Amino acid sequence: MTDSEILREKILNLKEKKNALILAHNYQREEVQDIADFAGDSLELSRTAASTECDIIVFCGVNFMAESASILSPDKTVILPEITACCPMADMITVSGARNLNTHFPGYQYTDGYAYPSDFTLRDIRKLHPGVPVVTYVNTTADVKAESDICCTSANGVKIVESLDTDKVICVPDKNLSAWIAKNTDKEVIAWDGFCHVHDRVSAGDVISARKEHPDALVLAHPECRMEVLEKADHITSTSGMLRFAQSSVANEFIIGTETGLLYKLRKDNPGKTFYPLRKDMVCPNMKKTSLNSVLNALESETNIIKVPEEIRAPARKALDRMLEVK
Repeated sequence: MTDSEILREKILNLKEKKNALILAHNYQREEVQDIADFAGDSLELSRTAASTECDIIVFCGVNFMAESASILSPDKTVILPEITACCPMADMITVSGARNLNTHFPGYQYTDGYAYPSDFTLRDIRKLHPGVPVVTYVNTTADVKAESDICCTSANGVKIVESLDTDKVICVPDKNLSAWIAKNTDKEVIAWDGFCHVHDRVSAGDVISARKEHPDALVLAHPECRMEVLEKADHITSTSGMLRFAQSSVANEFIIGTETGLLYKLRKDNPGKTFYPLRKDMVCPNMKKTSLNSVLNALESETNIIKVPEEIRAPARKALDRMLEVK
């Protein structure tokens, strides 16, 4: 047996022995996706875990994803295999206290009219706009969700904003997703100056270059990309939406504008179709931290437990539930 096969066997034996469930985000390494019971997007996975009988949830992703699992499954042990696997965008907003921007982007200069100081917080923006509801992307920490009125995903952001009885909303933390929502609603969207560094690096020029290289391919873009990219795409949707679109489309070639980890599942689910990355460097280093060794160590030691305190979990759960109630 190869080293990889030995690791897989050990993981599967321990998983059964400990009644554990392994979840892997679509951006994880191929071998991690293969060992998972379920692979998908973050909220979808947390909801699956909540409805599954298990004692331990091993969430192969980043910190806010494990927190979401803890929010929805408070009676289960949630483990994050790589405790340093964070989301730089989620760290761009805090409820109170300074943001850790320089940890991920030293010297980054904020532009586009969102020149918030580094110690500007969610509570500060609430004070500037009293009474305006806060719509928070699920790609945020639990305490930010708890301070929010309602959550949204990249797939339902427009629907959530439209559901609110107000002509103005605050959207955090992704300015690109906020711009996409603003384009598709008549409501005023007050955007935070956050972004996903994987999606934000893509330009309209990249789309033009990719189309020249693959003239028969459709361009699918994630709404975390800049508006200049979305305006040149054929279809704009979440990772789950990309999976569904690729399966149902009569097209045979696709240029994928999201983290390259999704290409593995796209190719696996559609063996007769061809998929190209919009940019080859659309890679999230934090998503790639988790390995088979990480998963095995997590199951063996049951360390790196993510437990959201009840005083944060309860209001964060309310924000998620409000979103799920929107039809």
